[in-house]
Amino acid sequence: MNKKLILSLCLGLIFSGLALYLAFRNIPVRDLVHYLGTVNYAWLIPVSLSAFLSFILRVFRWKWILKSYKPVSFWGAFHPLMIGFMLNCILPGRMGELARPIILAKREKIPFSTGVASVVCERLFDLICLILFLVLSLSYITIDPALTVTVGKYQLTGATLTHVCYGMAKLCLALIVGIILVSIKVFRELLANFVISIPKYLVFLSIQQRNWLETKVFRPASRLIEHFADGLALLKNPGKILACLGITLAIWVVQALSYYLMTFACPGLDVSFPQIVTVMVMICFFIALPSVPGYWGIWEAGGIFALTLFSVAGESAAGYTLINHVVQIVPVIIAGMISALMIGINFKQLFNQDSSNV
Repeated sequence: MNKKLILSLCLGLIFSGLALYLAFRNIPVRDLVHYLGTVNYAWLIPVSLSAFLSFILRVFRWKWILKSYKPVSFWGAFHPLMIGFMLNCILPGRMGELARPIILAKREKIPFSTGVASVVCERLFDLICLILFLVLSLSYITIDPALTVTVGKYQLTGATLTHVCYGMAKLCLALIVGIILVSIKVFRELLANFVISIPKYLVFLSIQQRNWLETKVFRPASRLIEHFADGLALLKNPGKILACLGITLAIWVVQALSYYLMTFACPGLDVSFPQIVTVMVMICFFIALPSVPGYWGIWEAGGIFALTLFSVAGESAAGYTLINHVVQIVPVIIAGMISALMIGINFKQLFNQDSSNV
């Protein structure tokens, strides 16, 4: 394991450990165990099927994005996608995001940079939809203004969450404007050149330090801008962008449905669909933080915090979040492992090779 993976794992352990402590410190273990025994586990079947359907939709979205460069079959996209998500669940540093374009390059002869651009494009659409869902759900639901949720030394109130809602709306608008600007070649080149030139203005640093920052930080950031643009360029026209956005909306609606179906299995969860959408989005934002493989701890902290906003008891929130977490990731891990066996992936060789030469 290289130094970057070790650092990523260490940061993940710290964040996950802290998140687990904050999430479960006020929940008696005996009450939680008793609650888990009252769950109707028959509901796990439709929940798992609904969650897996969202990944099928992801396959079709990825196929649609890649189509502008080269048509890819369903299975040609399915295997790399499931392997990538499986690796995100069992390895630190979200290595699955790198594995997908590598596998795609090996099996479909699509350049690694194009594969990376397609993944970046997917994440853009996911982020836009999640922010949109959060804004809409928080605008629709009613949160008690007197509600106070304690997280560590901090207290969040209903007014705080309303402020967050408006902040997210502004962020969504800024993100859309930024995407439009980055898609314009002249602006993109100006932005990339500016990013690369930043170290020159850091006169308080030594020449060696500025050179290191340029090589290790700002030039990669400049290339990331190009990857964003390349990902959008794969869609070629507004019609394809709208189609991709429509598939993305379907992905997250189906994902939210799986979260909602899980509430019928768990006693004490009288929450509406818009409320469970808010829970899902908050979990997604929480797991964007560094964490151990599988997002353990961070996922639970996000779910318990979000459900507390809707007056769900601690043991019910913890039980729901734990079971839903397992149901959401175990099918992905199984499907990813089956895909890896079917196409004969050697993970050691996969990550040891120079991806730039793939």
